[in-house]
Amino acid sequence: MNIDVSKIKGIIFDYGGTLDTGGDHWSEVIWAAWQQAGVAADKAEFREVYVYAERELARTLHILPHHNFHDLLYMKMQIELQRLTEMGHFAPEEVEGMAKKIADICYASARASVDKAKPVLDALSKKYPMVLVSNFYGNVETVLKDFGIDKYFIKVIESAVVGVRKPDPKIFTLGVEALGLKPEEVLVFGDSYSKDIIPAEKAGCQAMWLKGKGWTKEEDETLHPNIISSLDEALAFIEGE
Repeated sequence: MNIDVSKIKGIIFDYGGTLDTGGDHWSEVIWAAWQQAGVAADKAEFREVYVYAERELARTLHILPHHNFHDLLYMKMQIELQRLTEMGHFAPEEVEGMAKKIADICYASARASVDKAKPVLDALSKKYPMVLVSNFYGNVETVLKDFGIDKYFIKVIESAVVGVRKPDPKIFTLGVEALGLKPEEVLVFGDSYSKDIIPAEKAGCQAMWLKGKGWTKEEDETLHPNIISSLDEALAFIEGE
């Protein structure tokens, strides 16, 4: 592990994929929920509508600041399944019911992951000031409050609010500035090599990669000296130094 724990004075956490899935790309969580719910589609069709929904949410204001994570998931599933309907692979009358079923599954999965992360957040927040840096839709603070983890962060830097998105290193620089520290004194936790680890290191921070199932084969095969498989592993390393 190429981390100088003695220099760490503050921590930046990513949210999506880091705290709510344990390192897996959200597409994998949703795909598993599709299968559990019984959606008759293959992985290629799923990935096509997943990308479509992400682009639709980026260009049209569907998610509002008061929406919690279940609200977000339900809207996203409606967009995905409606697109699947337009492709001729799903019955239109089943969209709303199936969207809620999948949203329920994904929300329960996210809550379980966040609950698992809480002891780590609690332990680290007692030792270091922490900031959350996330590409999100403008409602991440509502999501954090709903899951009961907003208290751990002194500041939230959200792409939809600050107008900077990962992989731009500037969003991590904003996190460093919020901590009032030097970049090398900040440890970043993220699940994406391209959107978290590379830009965090470009910003001068130290970084730990919580690596699960990625979006691409290339990312799955990428190696890094600071890979962890769980936040518990990270906490044990930090406390052991």
